[in-house]
Formats: sequence, structure tokens, C-alpha cells
Amino acid sequence: MNKILVSVVALVAGLGSVLPAVAQEVAGLAASPVVIAPPQSPLAEIIKQNLSRAYGTAGENSAAYSEAQKLYFLYGSRHFEPIWLDTAANGDVTFSPAAEKILKLFEAAESEGLRPSDYLSPSLDPKAAKGDAARQAALETEFSAATLRYATHIHTGRIRPQSVDKLLDIEPKQLDGAALLTQLASSADPVAVLAALEPTHPEFLALKQALATFADKADDRPLQIAAGPSLKPGMSDPRVPALRTRLELPPVDGLVYDDALVEAMKAFQATQSLDVDGVMGPATLTALNGGVPVTKADIIANMERWRWMPRELGAFNVFVNIPEFRLAINRDGQEEYTTRVVVGTTKNQTPVFSDNIRHLVVNPYWNVPSSIIKGEIAPAVLQNPAYIDNQNMDLLYQGEPVSPWQVNWSMVSTSNFPFRVRQRPGAGNALGQIKFLFPNKHDVYLHDTPSKSLFSRSARAFSHGCVRVENPMEFADALMANEPNISRASLEAMFGSQERWVNPETQIPVHLAYFTLRVGSDGALKSYGDVYGHNAKLIEAMGLAAPTIAPEIIAEVNAVVDELSP
Repeated sequence: MNKILVSVVALVAGLGSVLPAVAQEVAGLAASPVVIAPPQSPLAEIIKQNLSRAYGTAGENSAAYSEAQKLYFLYGSRHFEPIWLDTAANGDVTFSPAAEKILKLFEAAESEGLRPSDYLSPSLDPKAAKGDAARQAALETEFSAATLRYATHIHTGRIRPQSVDKLLDIEPKQLDGAALLTQLASSADPVAVLAALEPTHPEFLALKQALATFADKADDRPLQIAAGPSLKPGMSDPRVPALRTRLELPPVDGLVYDDALVEAMKAFQATQSLDVDGVMGPATLTALNGGVPVTKADIIANMERWRWMPRELGAFNVFVNIPEFRLAINRDGQEEYTTRVVVGTTKNQTPVFSDNIRHLVVNPYWNVPSSIIKGEIAPAVLQNPAYIDNQNMDLLYQGEPVSPWQVNWSMVSTSNFPFRVRQRPGAGNALGQIKFLFPNKHDVYLHDTPSKSLFSRSARAFSHGCVRVENPMEFADALMANEPNISRASLEAMFGSQERWVNPETQIPVHLAYFTLRVGSDGALKSYGDVYGHNAKLIEAMGLAAPTIAPEIIAEVNAVVDELSP
């Protein structure tokens, strides 16, 4: 019991943090100390014993421990009397009106992309508890636990992100379970209280609507164009008649991919943010066929990822969607600027997390990661000791330049290698002319690049983990729209050989996100490839339908792409 009393202080400090939407009703709880009041009835005594046993046997730092602790304090503050049960004079046991409304939510959990079986069980039957205090106590606490579980799932998701992949570096949102259960039990509208917990992001709500109207049929998919080689102007192909029908062109004799088809294809590509070249390559063919087929599991997995996201993205924010290879600046929910990006390879994946852009660095040095020193620079130097100088790099020992000719590079794979490599500012610097910093443990950031040709690719997973921006100075200008003393012109005036740091007055939220489904301005769902396999792994973790393509196959295909990349 000592650990219960010790934990009271921590619980009191956390009360009143349910959500802004419900904070007014629970704010008073934050200032009140939690008192473990003694039970005053046989039923209350059994409830206390059951909760104490669950609390004492749960492993610390586990979900069960957290749940048991919250329930113990909640019931302890009210003499362990039941919240959800009403008992008639004849001994009949029924759920309270609030509990009955919550049960209806459990039954409809599929509409939220959740599983009713996670909250409903045969033991949630008041009739079976008539005249049995032990069953009544179990029924009471089981209902509270199910309600807390449901609330947590709709608020922050039912899968812990890092259990799917360690690079999903997302902290689950916190929920004050005791305050919430107290409010639910006394609320005339517990449904509204729980509804306030789910994300308000427009794309989450659009996905929820898509789930409600989804049918596992392909009736609404466009005319499917068969797979085959890329089509270029002047080529002949048996798919041309179907293409003309798909692009709403009148039929003609022959199978030539003529000028009219090319122009129609360009117009279509422009609507899909594809390369407007008139060539029907793999990406254009996929878009013509309606994108990657969307399943219910895809919708539910993307809803889950929205639950992982911060509740507020920031009125002015940067949003990088890794599978889309695209960056956007949003203001008050509206896209204000967008550009293409290059993200990490499958071997060097861009992590998923949220932070704040704090600095812009003009003419940056590139401090080469040890993995690149070991895997790329050392082999090159062993073949040509002049490689360091040729790449405009410095070899540093305790911060001072030393000659690469005097170093035993065969030691680079050992823990005793004390040297760092830094590339000086210049036209060939790997970070280009500017980088955008949000200091983080992954050491990733947004930056310019001299490798501009990669932005013409449809799939752009080529970096070592950082995010390369296609039009960095345009992006910088849009990013500094709220900064009176910083502009594109002022940043470009700093171009030179000296590194220059610029610190905006206001930090800007940045989100490195991973969504394989996005909602377009027309309300239609757009699907993107599962470049790192995160979507397939989440679908598996959620116990949904098996993925169409296994993650290891996706990784193998992307590995081949990596090998063929410059």
C-alpha cells in the first residue's frame, strides 16, 4: 500500500489534463488532493480488494499497471462505491444510463476503426451479477477498464508506435483516466465527452468517412490499363484504344501513341503532381488505374497514425509526408507552399517524429556521420589518399585539421578511430547552400543538395536519412513569411564561404510523417507506396488483413532501386 500513497502526489500533479474540450468540467480536480477513502459497504470492500490485487500484481511501467493505478485512485476517492451499476430493492443489477450509452459506443467501435471485442465481453452482463457481490465488483471494474481502454484507443491509438518500428519516434499523447471516468459517470452526454477525444484533423475525419462508406469492390475504379513497357510519343501498343477511352478521347484507327494522346496524358499528369512529360511510365500507369488499390486495412492503419500525431499541428507548420516525397507549408489548415523532397533509403530511413525548426544555416558545413566515414569515405581514401582534399573536406582531430595522408585508415572500423570529417561550404557541399535545423537525436534535418537530378524521379528515397528540398530558397522564403527581418533576399546575401546561422524569432513546428493515404482537395483518397513497409507492419500489428505485399519484399525491391541509383 505504500507505493499507492507515494504515487498520489504524481497523480494529483497530472489531473485536469484530459483535453481542452473537457477541461472546464474537470479543472477542479487538479487542485484537489486524492484521498483514499475507506469502503463503507461489502460491495465496496470487494471492489477495493480486486483493484488492490490488480495494482499490486501488475508489472511497473506496463499498461496494466497504469490502468490499475488510475482505477484504484478513482474508486478510492469515492469510498470504492460503484460508478456504473444501479441495484434495485429486489437485487436486480442494471447499468446506469451513462454506462448504457457508452456500451453503444463499444458496439459501434468498427466505425472508429477499432474492434468491439477489445471492450465488450460476455462477462459484461448485469443480469448474471444479481445477488452476487463478487460478480458485481468484477462487472464494475471491468466496465471502467473497458471505458478507459476505449478512450485511450480513440485518443492516442491502440498500437504503440515504436512497437512497430523504432524509427517511429512518437510519444503517445497522455490521457488523465481518473478525471475522464469521473466526468463520464456524471455527464448527461458521455458520448460527446468521448467524441471530444478523437483527432480533429480534417484528413482523419475524411478517412473515417471513407471507412463508413467503403465497399470491398472495384466498381468505382477507372478502366484498368494493362501493365507493359513505358509508352513514348510515336510508339505503337495494343493498349492505345483503352488509353484513349480512359482519357476520354474519340476512338481512331491504329495503335499509335499520337500527339493527341500525349497532350491528354500531360494534362492528366499535371492533375496528379507527376512529371509532365507525356510518357506513360510506371508511376503514370499506377495513377491512371486509380493508384494503389485501397483496402479497409489501409484506411484503418492511416487513421491509427493520425491518432499518433500531435493534437495540434501548429497554425503555421511544415509537413513532410515521406511516402509522398513531398513537403508542404500549411497555414490555418490550408496549404500555402509545396515542393518535392528526397527522403532516406530503406537502409537509411528518415525517422518519423515532430519537432520545431529553430535555426537556418547558410553555407553550412557538413559534419559527416561516422557511418558514412566508415562505409564510404574510408574505402575511397584507401584507394586515393587525396580524396579528402578533392571533396573539399577537412579531417579533424580534437577540432583541428590534420593531414589524411598521416592517418591509418584501416582503423576506421574500430572504436579507437578518433577523427571526424567535415566538408567545407561550397558549391559541391552535400548540404548545398542552406539547411533547416530542428536539433534531434536522429541528427536529421531539411537541406539543399547539389544532386538536383534525383528530384525528377517519381520515387525519391535516395538520401542517408535527411530530407533534401528541391527548391530550398523558395521554401526558405515561404518559411520565413512571419519573420520581418528574414527573407530570401537577406539569406541569399549571405552566400559565401563562411557558415552563417540565422535564428527566427518564432520556432516553426515540423512534422516528418508517414501516411500512405492522403485526402486531396477534391475529397478523394490518394494512395502512395509503402516505401519503408511501416504500413504493412502496422496492419499486421493491428490484426487486420494480411498485406498484399510483404514488407521484406518491399525492402528487397527498394534495395534493388538503391543499387541502381547514382
